[in-house]
Amino acid sequence: SAASDVYKRQLVDKYLDKRESEIIILRYGLYNQSPLTQREVAQKLNISRSYVSRIEKKALLTLKAHMN
Repeated sequence: SAASDVYKRQLVDKYLDKRESEIIILRYGLYNQSPLTQREVAQKLNISRSYVSRIEKKALLTLKAHMN
């Protein structure tokens, strides 16, 4: 829903740093984008897939902590 998209964007903007938010936005297709794989995100940002994985995991933990 539109309301839940706004809520997700607010969480991302408020609690994640620039790199984390960039990765989450690309991975999960926020802002009306198509979701990308970790490999696609890595290629787009010119970083390793394992680095994408680590940053994504950390960002999701941060978001989860703030959703309760």
